[in-house]
Amino acid sequence: MNILVTGAAGFIGHAVTKALRARGDAVVGIDNLNDYYPVALKEARLADLDRPTNAPFVFHKVDFADETALETALAGAQFDRIVHLGAQAGVRYSLQNPRAYVRSNLTGHLNLLELARARAVPMVYASSSSVYGGNAKMPFSVDDRVDHPVSLYAATKKADELMSETYAHLYRVPLTGLRFFTVYGPWGRPDMAPWLFTEAVLKGEPIKVFNHGKMQRDFTYIDDIVAGVLACVDKPPLDDGAAKPGGSVAPHALYNIGNNSPEELLRFIEIIEQATGKTAIKDFQPMQPGDVPATYADIDAIARDMGYAPTTGLEVGLPKFVEWFSRYSRQI
Repeated sequence: MNILVTGAAGFIGHAVTKALRARGDAVVGIDNLNDYYPVALKEARLADLDRPTNAPFVFHKVDFADETALETALAGAQFDRIVHLGAQAGVRYSLQNPRAYVRSNLTGHLNLLELARARAVPMVYASSSSVYGGNAKMPFSVDDRVDHPVSLYAATKKADELMSETYAHLYRVPLTGLRFFTVYGPWGRPDMAPWLFTEAVLKGEPIKVFNHGKMQRDFTYIDDIVAGVLACVDKPPLDDGAAKPGGSVAPHALYNIGNNSPEELLRFIEIIEQATGKTAIKDFQPMQPGDVPATYADIDAIARDMGYAPTTGLEVGLPKFVEWFSRYSRQI
């Protein structure tokens, strides 16, 4: 297949692009290479994708929130699927720069919906576990109400799901929204706990441990995320009037992609200590605004429909990240 991947220089976009090409799919990748975190990491991911394979990869630096630039960049491109992974990420940054989220996650998502409608191709798009807000019911199910987001980032992702439902209803475009749960692994983001904690521990600097360590996360290894994304790319929802995960009767499905195994934050830190051979200096802090104490994915729907079954626990995946980070940090 020919597949358009947005956010191709991002953490998940890079991994998905690499996996698609490995199985023989041609990829057109787009990314605006913004400076939310160091552009050098995004360029390194693109360089990693530039290695020869039998499947072509064409990259365009373009902001998908700019509809004219997007249309110009993709004017001659042919694709059978869209995998929309680009977004302005980060819960805490949304408290400081809300307009970036409206532009990228709302206007940008609308532009990709319009592209999917105009090209009549199915689209898989990134939502987030953040939509569950302060939901106290565990595990989080795609059939739960998600009407009370606690950050603007979460609100934009919920809005993306609502816009997608409208497009699936009006235009019968097959759409699949994926609520990712705390993705980590090699090539991960510098603003997330694995990178921040590993870097600080290696340097002997204190790490901020929010909510005094009373946090749980459903950490999901990148390879498991990629397996779920590719399964959904290959199996768009049918326009058959049957109810889909998330409750839609249009061709619009929502799935959690998690590890289905929440881990204590202090256990997470302990594994990093073991992998680095160093002791963490813990700076216990109160809960951050916009954050939640626990996440836990109910993955029954995606397991049933897509055969999704995560295989990498934190004890295996986190040392792999630490190994990659140590190697990468020596190169920069």
